[in-house]
Amino acid sequence: METKRTDKDVLVKGIKTMGISLVLMFLGPTFFYVAFSNSEKPLYIPILILASILSILAIYFAFKGLKLIMDSMFRNS
Repeated sequence: METKRTDKDVLVKGIKTMGISLVLMFLGPTFFYVAFSNSEKPLYIPILILASILSILAIYFAFKGLKLIMDSMFRNS
């Protein structure tokens, strides 16, 4: 009978990915705030685009990190 164990390498990779997501979760809204505070400045559109990209990446890395963490615990290998 084989016991199921957590794959620690995949778990660490998932936690690192969640850390990246956490940083992006703060950067995205911060850049949105900066963009909307200076809507008359010439860098309004580039900062707004950057904020949107950072927010989308935060969501992507959160899902990827959760998937890695779940795979480390429940994968049959």
